[in-house]
Order: sequence, then structure tokens, then C-alpha cells
Amino acid sequence: MKNYLSSVTPWIVIFLIVILLFMNYRQRETPEKISIGKWKTLGESGQIMTAVDAGGRISGEFTGEDGTTQKYQVEYVAPQAATVLEWADAHSIPYEAKVKSPIFTTLLFSFLLPVVIILALWMFLMRQLQGGGNKAMSFGKSKAKLVQEGEIKVTFKDVAGVEEAREELAEIVAYLKDPKKFSRLGGRIPKGVLLIGPPGTGKTLLAKAIAGEANVPFFSISGSDFVEMFVGVGASRVRDLFEQAKKAKPCIIFIDEIDAVGRSRFSGIGGSHDEREQTLNQLLVEMDGFADNEGVILISATNRPDVLDPALLRPGRFDRQVMVALPDIRGREQILTVHAEKVKIDDDADLSVIAKGTPGFSGADLANLINEAALLAARADKEIVSISELEEAKDRVMMGPERRSLVISEKEKIVTAYHEAGHALAARLTPGTEEVHKVTIIPRGPALGVTYILPSEDHYNMTRQQLENRLTYLMGGRAAEEIQFGEITTGASNDIERATDLARRMVCQYGMSEKLGPRSFGEPSGHVFLGKEMTRERNYSEETATIIDEEIKRLLGEAHEKTLDMLRENKDALDRVGEALIERETIDGNDLTLLVEGKPLPPLEPVKKPPTEPKAEDDTGEKESAAPDPKPRLDLGPQAQPS
Repeated sequence: MKNYLSSVTPWIVIFLIVILLFMNYRQRETPEKISIGKWKTLGESGQIMTAVDAGGRISGEFTGEDGTTQKYQVEYVAPQAATVLEWADAHSIPYEAKVKSPIFTTLLFSFLLPVVIILALWMFLMRQLQGGGNKAMSFGKSKAKLVQEGEIKVTFKDVAGVEEAREELAEIVAYLKDPKKFSRLGGRIPKGVLLIGPPGTGKTLLAKAIAGEANVPFFSISGSDFVEMFVGVGASRVRDLFEQAKKAKPCIIFIDEIDAVGRSRFSGIGGSHDEREQTLNQLLVEMDGFADNEGVILISATNRPDVLDPALLRPGRFDRQVMVALPDIRGREQILTVHAEKVKIDDDADLSVIAKGTPGFSGADLANLINEAALLAARADKEIVSISELEEAKDRVMMGPERRSLVISEKEKIVTAYHEAGHALAARLTPGTEEVHKVTIIPRGPALGVTYILPSEDHYNMTRQQLENRLTYLMGGRAAEEIQFGEITTGASNDIERATDLARRMVCQYGMSEKLGPRSFGEPSGHVFLGKEMTRERNYSEETATIIDEEIKRLLGEAHEKTLDMLRENKDALDRVGEALIERETIDGNDLTLLVEGKPLPPLEPVKKPPTEPKAEDDTGEKESAAPDPKPRLDLGPQAQPS
């Protein structure tokens, strides 16, 4: 509708300008009415310039007192005609007799002509609204973009990392290619398929791949395209969309972000007849009503299934819900391989290492990683993308670009080095902890240093011992500061925050407290439209709350003491790792192993690095300390992505 208004607005402005000019012209053309006596006075003084007699009315121009020319009009009765003519001749006034215009002509030019002009402009305006590509008067029509068969080149080969979802959707393709194969036994293909998953996991890409594989017409539209400020427009667009689809069947309708129009009608927000609800009602009828929609398959995508109306999710409408989850370690490697085919990558670059270091990355994140690596290689005038550019791109996507221009004092550099050395050594010496991939004290993003840990595989369930080991690792930075400097800094604030959150979940959600037993404490609450856990309602007493606090304190205290004892016993190794970080700024997992074993590190090789980025100003001016993990560490539910 905004596009229509933008195209119509210039014509409305032109129309108003014409009306105003006409009114102004009429106002300026209106002469001053004077009496016959004043007219004679002006004539005697020589101010009358012209006089046109139209029979009972004399009009013309006279010179005013200020010297300007003004129009006048004077009326007289018929018996005065001869007297007026004689007086004008006697005073040498330019006098002209004129035949009086008929009343029809007067009405035509004074009234009918403006009306005709206004009607002509209005008809021209309406024709512009209805004609051409604007279609402003047909905004009840569907805005869906139709892609004919054969125009979509995306196939299942271009989709990686979502094998289960791809297999589910392959059945839709098989039906569109050969409907009789499924109908001969009385089966019915699903009318609708709902793709559910986090942003960037490839839901829209999967829908395109279905259309590309099936080679059928593909209608694409966003959920927000149905909703307008005028009531009934959305429902009209839904009807028009399905009417077009029936004419082109077999075909696919793809509605992206369907939560914009399919939100629950029982939320208590808005009236019972608002535009969004009418649009949803029409969509429900079209999906499963009296009309026959066989051959029209509706595919929708959303990352907010919790807000969708239950009537939309029932069998007969969205018969099948396909989960498009974040890829696992194998899926990430497959996605990297697909995107790596579009750039020149060194044959020695091991994408499995990058896949291990990117837990929680979506397909869009991995595509961005490959693109960043290609840009880094091009900036350094390289012919191919090596593993170093891939590693740098991964770090940039996770934590942001390096802040080499950040001025850090020597003392803070030493503190950061020992802080990260504590994390790395605690992870290296704690049994069951994942392998340390890299440790750096080069500022990146909000952190002054980072310790990267690569999981050998994705974990979806973790034992209490594994979680306690993680608490030990998180306390490594603070413990190293206490041992080396005898005091603590603010650098461990992020570590303590995450350790406290982990300990609280161990006690309140995972039932890993011997005192409290296998019980969950606190119920999540939050508005359905927010879709997030805003608070946890307390369902326990003050006495239980005290025990919860004591258990959290116990877990953190035991982890802290365990880390202190471990690092004190390996103080020499801590010094070697810290000094290596001060000297080299970055060490990898092999270097860490040599340092722990007391072996010398290989000499540094000169490496040509890409130009640093322009200096960026620090918004806060504060120097925040290390955030050991580049990604949020823990959500130990079914889709956990531990670091």
C-alpha cells in the first residue's frame, strides 16, 4: 500500500495546486465595484485608462493613488446610457461599446469550465491508479511471487547438514512428480509442511530445493505481506493466493515467517475481529475447508512455533512438522564443504578442524565464515584461501576482529597471559575435558584474551562429573591470578557469572544436589509473545532457597579449591605457559602440550599477515577481561552445543 500511495501522491499534489491556482486567479481577476459618481470623479482627474460598456455595466482599468493599475466595475440603469456616453466623450475617456455576452456563455466560462477541468483531472487520476503496474485499486490481490517450473536451480545437492529434514521433504517431491504412486493405496499426501528451526538453519533454502527438485510452479510470500491497515485485505489476499495456486496445480505455496499472521487467537490481545485474525481464519479455511486443494502443498517456515494458533497446527492443515535444527559436527563439515566449492581453498585446509571449533553455528554462520576467509585472503593478495584465513575468519565471526590498536600496559598483558594460562592448564590437566585448540592474549571483541576448546563430538547429555570439570576449568583464570599475583582482578567476572549459572542449573534443573535430591526448583514464566524465559516463579520456601544458595556456593567453592591445588602443583608449567603467551601472544594445542611436558617450543616463523583494520574507537573506554569461550557455553538440553 505504501508503494501505491507514493505513486499517487504526486498526482494529488498536482490536482490541489491547479485548484489553488484557479481560485487565486479568480480572486485576482475580480474587479473593484465603484459607483457612477466615483467613476466620474476618476474620469475628471484623468485616472480612467479604459472603459468598456457592456450594456448597463462599464468595466476597465484606472490608475490608483499609489500609481498602480487597478480593475473596476460600475453599473448604471438604462436611462443613463446616453448621458454616460456624452460625459465620456466630453472628458476624452477611451470608451468602447461591447455587445453583451449571452448568459450561457457567461455560465460556461465562469462555472462549467472549472467543473469540466476538475472532472477531467479526477478521471485522469483514477485511470493512473487503476492502470499500469501500480494496481493501487487492486491491493486485495495476492503479493505472492510466482516462479515457474525450471526457473529455480536450487536442488537438494545445495542443502547440507539437515539430512533428516531433507529425507522428510523428499517424499513431497516424489508425490509432486508421481501423485498416483501414493494415491493408489488410498493414501493422502500432507496438505501442509511446517519447517521449524532457529534462524539461519536453511528453512527457506529447503523450500527452494523442493521446488527445484519437483520442477513445479512455486508461489513465495511472506507472512507480513497479508496484513494491512484495512480490515479484510489480508483475507482477500489469502483467497486470491489459493485461487492462483489452484489454476497452476500441482504447485507449492511457501509462506515465510508465518508467525506474522498465524499467531494464537487466544492471547487476549486485540479484538475478536481484527485484521490479523480475519486473515488467519481465511487461511485456516483455505487449508482445510470445503474447497478442494488437492495438488496444492503449503510449506511454511517459522522460528516461533510456540506462538502459532493450535488450529493451524492440527492434522489436516500442517500434517507434518519438520525440525530443521542447528547442524552437528558432521553437518557443519558438510555445510563448509558445500560453501567451500565456491571459493579457492587450499587442499591442505582441514575443514573438520573448523567444524569442531564452531559448535552452535548455523548454516548462515558457516557461509559467512567461508566468505570472511575469502575476503581475508583477497586482502592479503593471496591466490588461495589457507587454513590460517579460515581460523582467522572463525575467530572474527565468534568474537569480532582483532583489536591490535588497543593500548595495553605491560602489567595488564602479564595478568591476561597468566589468566588465560590458568584456563588452558586447568583444561589440560582435568581428566575428561575437551582438547585445548588455541590460547591467545590478542584482544578481540570485548575480550582481552580467549582460550578455545574443541570438542571431539557434539554432546547432548552430560554427566555430573563433566559439569564439575567445567566448573574447574572456568575457575582456572581466577585461581592463576591468586597464585601468581596474590590478588584477584575483575578479569574473572565473566567466568564467575557463567560458573554461577552452571552451578545453579545443576542444583535447580538437573537435580544434581545430594541435599535437595532429584527435584526441579522454579517454574519458567514469560509472555507467550516474548517467547523467552523472563523469570522463574518460585515454587519453594525460604528455607529451601537458603539450601539452594548453600549448594551453589559449595559447588563453586569446591571447584575453586580443586583448581587452586591443581595449579599450585603445576606452578612451573603455569609459568612456562604464561611466559610463552607474553612472548608469542598465541599458542596452539601442540605448543601447550610441549610446555606442560617441559619441552622447548619450536622457533617462530615469520608470517605475512593481512593488513590490520582501521582503528575503531572503544565505546566504553573500559578494558574488559578474558571471555574464555567464544560462544555461550552451556544449554545442556537436547540441543546443547558445549565448547
